[in-house]
Amino acid sequence: MVEFRDYQSKIIEDGLGIIKNKGFLYLAMEVRTGKTLTSLGIADKLNPSNVLFLTKKKAISSIEKDYILIGSSYNFHVINYESMHKLPSIKWDVVILDEAHSMSAFPKPSKRAKDVRAMLTKNKPYVILLSGTPTPESYSQMYHQVYGIPGNPYSQYKNFYRFCDDHVIVSSKKINGYNINDYSNGRDSILEAMNPYIISYTQKQAGFTSEIDEEVLTVDTPDHIKELCDTLRRDKVAYVGDEVILADTGVKLMSKLHQLYSGTVKYESGKGEVLDKTKAEYLKWKFDGVKIGIFYKFTAELEALKSVFKGDLTTDLEEFDNSDKCIALQIVSGREGVSLRNAKFIVFYNIDFSATSYWQARDRMTTMDRAYNKVYWLFSRKGIESKIYKTVLNKKNYTLNHFYNT
Repeated sequence: MVEFRDYQSKIIEDGLGIIKNKGFLYLAMEVRTGKTLTSLGIADKLNPSNVLFLTKKKAISSIEKDYILIGSSYNFHVINYESMHKLPSIKWDVVILDEAHSMSAFPKPSKRAKDVRAMLTKNKPYVILLSGTPTPESYSQMYHQVYGIPGNPYSQYKNFYRFCDDHVIVSSKKINGYNINDYSNGRDSILEAMNPYIISYTQKQAGFTSEIDEEVLTVDTPDHIKELCDTLRRDKVAYVGDEVILADTGVKLMSKLHQLYSGTVKYESGKGEVLDKTKAEYLKWKFDGVKIGIFYKFTAELEALKSVFKGDLTTDLEEFDNSDKCIALQIVSGREGVSLRNAKFIVFYNIDFSATSYWQARDRMTTMDRAYNKVYWLFSRKGIESKIYKTVLNKKNYTLNHFYNT
C-alpha cells in the first residue's frame, strides 16, 4: 500500500471536494510531483466500479504499477488514446485524462479531443484531467481540453469561435501570402473561468530543490550541407543524385532546413536519408563513456545516432535503466511519462517548435533528491536551431503564468 506525501493527501482531499461538487477536476501539477498517484487516490475515494485511464503508450506500464501500489479494488483499465476504439463496452465511473494538453488544438478540435468527447458523452463519468503543462503556448489551448465535459465553464458556447467572442483577442496574420485569423491571444478570463476546477502544484511547493542548467553546444556545419541549404533558399529546390528536395513554400523551406542542419533529409519521393553525421560523431566524442539521454526529432536522426554509437545506444527504457548504454528517444513520444533519472545528462540532438516539448523533455531527469540537472542543446553553427530555441523560450511564459497566477 502506498503512503502519500503530505501535499498529495491534501490535494486528494481538496480534489475530492471539487470533483464531487463540479463533476470534474484539473490537476495542473508540475512533472515529478506525482500526478498519477494523486489522481488514482482521488478515484479510489469516489468508490467507483470501473476506472479508465487514458495516456500515452510509453507510460502504460508505470501507471499500472502505480495502480498496484494504491491497492484499490476497482476495475482499472489503462490504454493509450490511439486505442480508444478497442475499449470494452463498460460503463466508466471515473475517467482520467493524462497529458490533457494533448487535446488542446484549436480552432478545430483534434480527433483525440472529439473521440474523448464522444466517450464522455456516452458514460457521463467523473473526469480528472492531468498535465504539467496545461497551456504551454496559448490560453486558448484550454477550450478543447474540457469541451467534452458536461457543465465545463465554457459549455454555454456553441463552439470555439463563439468562445473566442468573449475570451480571445482575434487578430490577422499572413502565412504564405494568405491572411488568416490568429486565435492564440487568449485572455486571462480563460484561466479565471477554470480556477474553481483547478488544483495547481509546483515542484518547489513539493520540496524539489533541483536546478536545471542549460548549455548550448555548437558544431560547424559541413560545406556540403551549407551548399544544399543555400541552394534551397535561393532556388526552392535542390538535388542529391536523382532525389529531389522541394521547398516551394515557406513552411516546407523551414522544415527542410530544420532537417538538413542536423544532417538528414526527407526527399519528395518519401525516402529519408542521413547526409551527415557530424552531430552524432560530436556527441560520441564529447560524452564518451557517459550515460546520457538523447532526444532526436526526425526519424533519420536516430539512424545517424545508431550508426555512430552502435552497441552503446538503445531505444528501450528498461535496457537503459539496467545497462551502461545511452538512450535515444523521439522528442514528442519521449517527452511525457518517461523518467531518465539514470542519465547523467540530457542532450537534445535537435529541437522541436513546441513549448510542451521544451518543458517536459528537459525535465525527464528531475527527482526529489536530485539537486542538479544538466541539459545540453546541440546546434549547427549558423543553422536555424538557435532561432527556434529563442522562439520556444518566449512561449514558455504561458505555462509559468498558469502555475503562478491561478
